[in-house]
Amino acid sequence: MHVSTVYKILSLAAWTQARTHGVLALAGVDARDGYVHLSAADQVAGTLALHFSDADALVLVAFDAGALGPDLRWEASRGGALFPHFHGGLATSLASDAWKIARGDDGVFVLPELRP
Repeated sequence: MHVSTVYKILSLAAWTQARTHGVLALAGVDARDGYVHLSAADQVAGTLALHFSDADALVLVAFDAGALGPDLRWEASRGGALFPHFHGGLATSLASDAWKIARGDDGVFVLPELRP
């Protein structure tokens, strides 16, 4: 599987805190599982629908998959699909881009154009 960019969805508050400390704090499902859950471009919408359906004030953060090194692992998750998981402290300095995401008039999250 060749993916150049992976994405993290988190609250604006969590992203603000991460930028202050320089690293993403493990919280919620990340803390439970012991790694940072990420998504490939084609998985972002499904992750939003499944885990963030009631959330607002979200941020989508892009990371260059190649820059994450061996701590980025593709592991079976939802329905056996391979998802990117980062095992370690994910430095915010590795982020290549970040966007606030909100819902359109139809209630569906409006996403930027994502790089595969």
